[in-house]
Amino acid sequence: MEDKITIIEGPTPIFEPVQDGWALGLNETRQFSVTALTRLRTLNGPALVERCYRSWKQNQPINLHYRDEAGLEATAPILAARAVETDDGQILLLWLHVERDDMELEIGADDEDDDDDDNDDDEYEDDL
Repeated sequence: MEDKITIIEGPTPIFEPVQDGWALGLNETRQFSVTALTRLRTLNGPALVERCYRSWKQNQPINLHYRDEAGLEATAPILAARAVETDDGQILLLWLHVERDDMELEIGADDEDDDDDDNDDDEYEDDL
């Protein structure tokens, strides 16, 4: 029997690429996928983490079931799980294998730095 954690309502999960050294080691697989982190609000985080641990202890996979941006059902294997308590409630952190097509990468470049470089010549015009 396949065990799963299902997102019943809410938006499509946001998958963030993993940069942590320990989590990069989770990507040792034959599939061409990326290890990603998603954060999910929940009411029973510790119970969901326990469900993952029980499945892994029996050498069984556990998957996250969710709806993608097109509204179609999708799954991703869960590699690691952690529940954390915040001021806003419980958050379930899941490290997953996701296909590259399912993941959007955001490059954190500051546009302000680029604007400053363009105006460097203006500072020296008065010296001419």
